[in-house]
Amino acid sequence: MMSYSSINMLRGARSSLGILRGVWSSTPARGFCSNRSDVSVEKLTGDHEGVTVFGFCRPAAKNAISRNLLKEFIQAIEDVKHDRSVRVVLLRSLVPGVFCAGADLKERAKMKPEEVGPFVSKARSCISELENLPMPVIVAIDGVALGGGLEMSLACDLRVAADSAKLGLVETKLAIIPGAGGTQRLPRIVGSAKAKELIFTAAVLDGRQAAEIGLVNHVTSQNETGDAAYLKALEIAKAITLNGPIGVRMAKTAISKGMEVDLGTGLSIEEACYAQVIPTKDRIEGLTAFREKRKPIYKGE
Repeated sequence: MMSYSSINMLRGARSSLGILRGVWSSTPARGFCSNRSDVSVEKLTGDHEGVTVFGFCRPAAKNAISRNLLKEFIQAIEDVKHDRSVRVVLLRSLVPGVFCAGADLKERAKMKPEEVGPFVSKARSCISELENLPMPVIVAIDGVALGGGLEMSLACDLRVAADSAKLGLVETKLAIIPGAGGTQRLPRIVGSAKAKELIFTAAVLDGRQAAEIGLVNHVTSQNETGDAAYLKALEIAKAITLNGPIGVRMAKTAISKGMEVDLGTGLSIEEACYAQVIPTKDRIEGLTAFREKRKPIYKGE
């Protein structure tokens, strides 16, 4: 996959370069890797217009989180944060059988003791930035998601896993704890008691077990190409893009912020978010299309 910094330079040549399939493409790419970058960015068009895909690609390291991967991931998040054409962000792996194996322990072993803390802090901040993106974020887990890989997934709004996926916060095996939000986000998703059990025992769940406890929204049988979760995530993303973008963003804000406070304060947050959609052109278009029994055309206005 092309380097993120090279996309604009190569865009004009995409019709003659097969390697650009999937970037600005109406047909989502099945996924492939090159040595050009650790994080690729695809802006889909056609039926999936509005969906931007982040693809992780460190095959030799099972997409382990390194300094460079973290740097590119932070840049990708920053670049879509204020892009109104991006209606949904979808995370996936371009490496078969793995989503993200967690921290790059080989690289970390070479760090000075005083470098480890700042790196973990930077990773924690990056994952929080992902969580705080204004548009919905979906993660497709078609393989192993351990440690930091699962912590990244926990920060997404929706999680889709293949039944062959492996998910777990296994840091206690290394005599440490999850350090990028796992101890806080996991109990908010599956409950305190279950989160403690999973972290204390360093348990690893498959996709169906994860779905049973509500850790993932959907589980799907893996296919021959190893991208079943990605295809299901695309289906969900497409359904989201059919709705008013401002309404979707405000709904995310109301739910996410409301879950952090008491009910009374949450209702006030909902009221404030509702006020943001009343005067919009999208709201008028939605009501008009409903009355005319046609598909609405939303412009994010």
